[in-house]
Amino acid sequence: MDSNAVLDVALQGLIIAAKLSAPVLVTALVVGFAISLLQSITQIQEVTLSFVPKAIAVALALLVAGHWMISEIVSFTHRMFDMIPSLLNGG
Repeated sequence: MDSNAVLDVALQGLIIAAKLSAPVLVTALVVGFAISLLQSITQIQEVTLSFVPKAIAVALALLVAGHWMISEIVSFTHRMFDMIPSLLNGG
């Protein structure tokens, strides 16, 4: 297994991690920003006001994107297992 193969596997792993985390992180970012804007306008500084809507939005994002996320990670795992013989043989 040469360094190019290691870098390729690492790059694919980082890309799949970014793709899988994007729906949840973007949802939390957008909801957090909206709640922060609402808090700054109304000057209500309640901790649960920012936590509860974010938790609900992230749960909804996982419900919506969950099937796609599972199919992506299963596809990635199949590709990695299919690459094992070529990585062990060096070609």
